[in-house]
Amino acid sequence: MSYTILLHLSGEEAVLGEIEDVPGPQDTSITVNNPRRKDDKDLSFLHETVTSVVWPMHRVFFIEILPTKEDEDLIGFVRE
Repeated sequence: MSYTILLHLSGEEAVLGEIEDVPGPQDTSITVNNPRRKDDKDLSFLHETVTSVVWPMHRVFFIEILPTKEDEDLIGFVRE
């Protein structure tokens, strides 16, 4: 299962992308597929043809796991 994440790197802008598995405490790096800015534009520090990037975990400040479309449909607010 693929997860859409917002990766916060120390000293850089946040990176939106997909990962195959959530990294565990023993992992030393994270591979992000389709890396892009939050507004879906290319990252200025990557070549435009890059499809995957491996970042060392010591550069990662924190990771946000974004809900999928199915999760948003399943969990919603009901107004009465």
